[in-house]
Amino acid sequence: MDERNLHSRSSAIASRVLAGETMVMSVKDSTFFTLNEVASAIWQAADGITPIEEIVARHVCPEFAITPEEALADAHEFVRELSSHGILLVSDAPIPAAGTSSAESR
Repeated sequence: MDERNLHSRSSAIASRVLAGETMVMSVKDSTFFTLNEVASAIWQAADGITPIEEIVARHVCPEFAITPEEALADAHEFVRELSSHGILLVSDAPIPAAGTSSAESR
């Protein structure tokens, strides 16, 4: 599989949590998403360091009645959708936290 494993929330978004769902809007193209509880768990855990497989194992499977295989397939689809709008960043290498310049991360 050629999926890149590390994901981080973009700094070019606005987000709010309301009644267990996360609402996210891209500042770049004004795309708006309402994330369900599972997607919200992935969103909150997307720190740029933790691989998606670990996020699913730690935050999705223990909380929701879903098999690891199904959860991982859904997580990859979720990541593809949000990364296509620049809402999630995807990388093979750790992603510096927002506010960290590239010079600081070298």
